[in-house]
Amino acid sequence: MTEPAWNELRLEDCRQALEKNGFRAWVARSKEKALDLVRENYLSDGHITSASWGDSLTAEDLGVVDLVRNARGVDFIETFDSTAGQDVILERRKQALLTDLFIAGTNAVTLDGALVNLDMVGNRITGIMFGPKQVLLCIGANKIVPDLEAAMARVKQVAATQNALRHLCKTPCVKTGRCMDCKSPDRICNTWSIIERCHPRGRIGVILVDQNLGL
Repeated sequence: MTEPAWNELRLEDCRQALEKNGFRAWVARSKEKALDLVRENYLSDGHITSASWGDSLTAEDLGVVDLVRNARGVDFIETFDSTAGQDVILERRKQALLTDLFIAGTNAVTLDGALVNLDMVGNRITGIMFGPKQVLLCIGANKIVPDLEAAMARVKQVAATQNALRHLCKTPCVKTGRCMDCKSPDRICNTWSIIERCHPRGRIGVILVDQNLGL
């Protein structure tokens, strides 16, 4: 079996598993298709009037964040504004939990349809689990793993380490390239979330993209 065909099967298996677990799920073969899905399912009828996001490289690279940010009638709360002070950012992150739409990614998704994430502060996983009326997750094919054990290993050894480097954290993993289970004040591995089912059904939408995206 060729690699493209194998990827297609994995994406479809994951999509079906997510839907069985109460998520809305789609497969996008391209950036353009992903943006079309956002337009059709979230921006077409005007019911999204407020939105924010939880630092997703995948959603940003696909153009999803800018699409929603610039959509007519949408008040977009900027939670990663380098010109704002920490007190302002903290207040905006609280406001983001009351929006109509919260955009994020995930550190890993299992083939049986569970989302696995690890946060430093917790605003991202909080927004995914509770608060915003709807959640949209953009997930690259590289985030799909066989099971929970593989998901947690990926999060610690790949996603967390690379995110620590991206955010210029002063942690041992930035120097070693692997998790050291540190006690650093800059540690970003603080709060786990494992979402096995979506409640209420359909609140969380997932776009699986047939590309390697994000960390």
